[in-house]
This record gives sequence, structure tokens and C-alpha cells, in this order.
Amino acid sequence: MNNKNTHWALALVMAVSGSINAQDSKLWEDFKTHTEKGETAELPDFSYAGYHHGEKAIPEVNHKVFKVADFGAIPNDGQSDKAAIRKTIAAAEKNGSGIIFFPKGRFLVNEESDDAKPIIIKGKKIVFRGSGSGADGTELYMKEHLPAKDPKKLWTTPYLFQFTGGGSEDVLSEIIGNAPRGSKTIKVINSAKIKAGNWIVVRVKNNAPDLIEHEMCGCHVDKAWTSILKKGVYVNEYHQIEKVKGRTVTLKEPLMREINKKHKWQVLSYAHFEEVGVENIAFVGNWHENFVHHKDALHDGGYSALKFSRLANSWIQNCRFTDVNRAASMSQSANVSILNCQVTGTPGHSSISSGASTRVLVGNVDDSSSQWHAPGVTGPSIGSVFWRVKYNEDTSFETHASQPRTTLFDCIEGGFFIGRGGGARQNLPNHLEHLVLWNYKELGEPETDFEFWSSKTWFWKIIPPYVVGFHGAGTTFKEDQIKVLESLGTPVNPESLYEAQLKLRLGKLPQWLTDIKNNL
Repeated sequence: MNNKNTHWALALVMAVSGSINAQDSKLWEDFKTHTEKGETAELPDFSYAGYHHGEKAIPEVNHKVFKVADFGAIPNDGQSDKAAIRKTIAAAEKNGSGIIFFPKGRFLVNEESDDAKPIIIKGKKIVFRGSGSGADGTELYMKEHLPAKDPKKLWTTPYLFQFTGGGSEDVLSEIIGNAPRGSKTIKVINSAKIKAGNWIVVRVKNNAPDLIEHEMCGCHVDKAWTSILKKGVYVNEYHQIEKVKGRTVTLKEPLMREINKKHKWQVLSYAHFEEVGVENIAFVGNWHENFVHHKDALHDGGYSALKFSRLANSWIQNCRFTDVNRAASMSQSANVSILNCQVTGTPGHSSISSGASTRVLVGNVDDSSSQWHAPGVTGPSIGSVFWRVKYNEDTSFETHASQPRTTLFDCIEGGFFIGRGGGARQNLPNHLEHLVLWNYKELGEPETDFEFWSSKTWFWKIIPPYVVGFHGAGTTFKEDQIKVLESLGTPVNPESLYEAQLKLRLGKLPQWLTDIKNNL
């Protein structure tokens, strides 16, 4: 592997010694210049991540309120509340929207007397609202774990609370024109079924040798990586339609992966719901063992709290996840924001994960539990942003293979080492193009000549990333395994790439983001 295509020179390399002023990032200046000219920059544009592209604050909705107490869920009474919560959900779903309201106190959501099944929420404009995630707030307590669907497949244990979208996924048209990364237009063979305001999937799944070679950016494909070799390169971007004129479809968001028409890209309908939220709640499990990775289905996922699937413009905010094996997972979702949350208690398997999703924003999250996998990505996710996230020095971010792309770890503070990326061997590499580490503050012990494409193990393979303003412990890198290495040992300006890109696009930082920063 080499970085001959890199047109950036290695910036000044400095060891951290006392207080050092941040350096101005040349990579950022390049992004501004190209963006202002309407050209594609070296860096992807991450500013469209989050609820309504970061342009709107998460709303305080005023839907009809459905109080769980009115359906028999009484806090602190020692009786299971699972059936009553399901009745409350059913009433809100029948209404077409609703706030499912939990007062203060502990609600028992999976007792010995309960069925060993998840609680499914399937409706648009449904919001779980508690009365705070602190010690005197709302606690949903999961005493008993759920069993795996197949104990031999350790990942098959369901999450207890599952918010899921609906509808069908149908092919609407083939794409007949090339489009560069950053473009907002695609050309289709037939736009009759593509309407302004609708959501679509822009997808390719193709194992053409030239496409695989392009995706690997000059890196070697191991014969054991059967997923990409046999099933093919899998890109799955969710977009909303701005307008349609003839065969030209204009998207609200820029493409994060270029399109080559010869690889048979398609446009599909997106089966989803919107405006779903979870807020001000503590999800508490009963996980208290010493965690052993892949020991069994209980260790890997017995106490799994919250999953969003096929949701767009939705949110999780001001929540706490304590004593769980898995905290929260986004699957096949788009523009979801997870803000101001905590993961605490006994270490388990995974924290907050963006899986096969598009433009998910995870911001101001404090994971003090030392989950095996700190917040990160898995599956064909694209455009995920992890902004001002903290975790302990004894864990590191997740890059769980199965073709994640274009991920930003921005102003992260935590551990940094191999072995926590995850992913089965057949699903490697861990991360494809455009992994960006921006002003990452490393905690713990430094390493010398850190490898992103490990020569010592089979399980840590990352396409050369962008590493800008990496500082803290003093780790150095093998330079031929990095696409761009800038200002090693010294933070850069701007402090946050996500904030800077959002401000550049909107003209100013939105108030919701300023409010979070003011409370840090």
C-alpha cells in the first residue's frame, strides 16, 4: 500500500510539550476553496448529518399525550409494566401520532413473569418522553435478558425496544448517468415514480473486478473476504428528493459516493417512518458480569436496550444507558441525531452504533462504561458523524466491517488502538474510503508506527484515512498507511470539522448546536 495519490505534504510533526497553539488546517482551507467554487474537495462534506441536516433543532412536539399510567403502568409498584406499555403504544399508533409519556420512577419492562419478546413500536410521529434520565427521573428497568433467536449466532439477540419504519422497497428506476461525489443530481432512465419530497435509496451491489479495485484504493483484497468478492461492493445512500425535471432528479443532499453508470446503480423507494423520538429516559439493564467478547449470546447482547430501524429525521436525546450489553443501534436509518446521552455502568459489548445508515449524527455522548466497542459504525453506513464524543482510555471506536464509508470522528476524546473495530473475517475490510479523524485526543499509552492496515493481525484493515490534528498521548503512524496526515501532535483550526462545514453551508452555527456547546 502507498499514498502516491496524496497531493498533501506531511505537515509539521510535533510532540506534545506543554500548551501548543492550534495550527490552521490546509485541508480545511482546500475544502473551503473548492466548495466556494462549486467543486469537489478532498474532504467529504459531513454537514448534512443529523436531524433535518442539522438545520433544525429537535422539536418539542405537542402531539396527543398517552400517559402510560392511564393504561396501567404504575412506577415503583413492583409489578411488571410491559403489557401496559404495549397498550399505550397501540393507542398512539392507532391515533397516527402521539407522545407516550412516562412520569418519574422505575418501570419494570422485562420481569420473570413477562414474555421474552421485544417491545415493537411501529408508527410515525411517535415519541417516548420520560421525566429525566437522572437518578430521580424515568427508569425503564430490564431485569431479565432476552434470548437469542439462534444461540449459535451470538448477534441474534433482539433489542428490547425497537422503533421501526414500514412500507415496501421497490425499484423505481435505473441510473443512466455518471455523477461525481458531491453532486446533487442524478439522471435516471424513467422518473415517473420518483416524486419531489419522497425519500429514495441510491444503491449499487456489484462484484465487478474494476469496481472492487476502485473501492479498495490500491489495497490488497484477501481471498477470505468473500462478502465483497462474491456479493460485491454495496453502497446504500438514503436521500430526499428536492425536485424532478424530466430524467434529472435533484437531491436535497450531496452524494457521498460517486456513481459510475456501468455498474448498474438503481433508485429504490425507501420504506421508513419519520419524526420518531426518544427523550429524557434512563434505560437500565441487569448486566453485572465480567464481559468476555463473543463468549455467548448473553455477553454479546442479552441486555440490549434501544434500536431504530428504517427511520428518518428522528432522534434520541438526553437519555442514559446503564448496565447493558448494547446501548443503542441505528439500522437502515437516515438523518437521525443522538445527542446529549450517557452510557454508564458495567462494561458490555457495544455503545451507540450507526449501522447501514446514512448521515447519522452522534453528538455530546459520554460513554464512561468502557463498552468493548465505543461509538462507531457497521455495515454499509455512510456519512456518519461522531462529534464531541468521550470514552475511556481502555476502549476505542467501532469500525465493524461490512463496508462502512465516509465516517467522521470529530473532537473525540478516548482510547485509540486496534482490536475494537470488530467484524467477521469474511466481511473485511473494517472501513473503506474517507475515514476522517479530526482533532482526536488520544487517552492512554502512545504507540509507535501505528498501522491502519495491520501487518500483525487479520482483523484490522482500514483504507488509508485522513488524520488531522491527532494529539494527546503521542502516538505516531506509518505514513504510507495514511491518505493525509496533518499536524500530528497538535490540534488544528477549525476545532470541529462538522461545525465548520455546517457554518460554511448555513452562514452561521444553528442555535441548537450553540446551546450544546455552551453547556459542555
